[in-house]
Amino acid sequence: MTAPLTPPHPPHRPSASGTPGDDPWQAPPSDQDSGPHEAAVLRDDIRDAVIVLFAVAVLGVGLGLLWLALAPNVPLISDGKAVFLRDSEGEEAVGADGTFALLGLAFGAVSAVGVFVFRRRGGIALVVALAIGGLLGALVAWGVGTWFGPTEDVVAHAKAVGAGVVFDAPLELNAKGALLAWPVAAMMVHLLLTALFGPRDPEPLPLPD
Repeated sequence: MTAPLTPPHPPHRPSASGTPGDDPWQAPPSDQDSGPHEAAVLRDDIRDAVIVLFAVAVLGVGLGLLWLALAPNVPLISDGKAVFLRDSEGEEAVGADGTFALLGLAFGAVSAVGVFVFRRRGGIALVVALAIGGLLGALVAWGVGTWFGPTEDVVAHAKAVGAGVVFDAPLELNAKGALLAWPVAAMMVHLLLTALFGPRDPEPLPLPD
């Protein structure tokens, strides 16, 4: 006689509550199950990107005021007939462009750090929003500096102050490439922070021997 064969264990069924438990026969989750989760993540990405874009752009007001305060003045003088540079060899105009570029680099680094702290996970949408917001912020700063600076009507200003009186030229940004200092610095610093301190992907588990 042979011993009766032991019947195989029946597959583990889900509990009455509907939880799958450790059912080895359970079908893997379908792609439809992850659809709502991915949609929620996408909504969060878009929302955070919009917040970052507007918040960074508003910072342009601060950059414009700092540019107005720190940029060197370009002194002009009139003889009653024409307006001249008081110092024909002065580099104040170049200094205004350099001041704007340096402030743009600083604001780019600060905004990148702020965005990284706000959301460490990052993402393409966040980086694009940071870059566009930085460019908009630079444009806002340019407008604020020129708007609140000395009047652009140099002839009327010269007549108002009189001949032989030194007055300041309007604040101008001659090197338009300085507008890119903010977005470029923001992207570079944010990508560097993400590479150094961002979340790491889980390492794959080793296969059993």
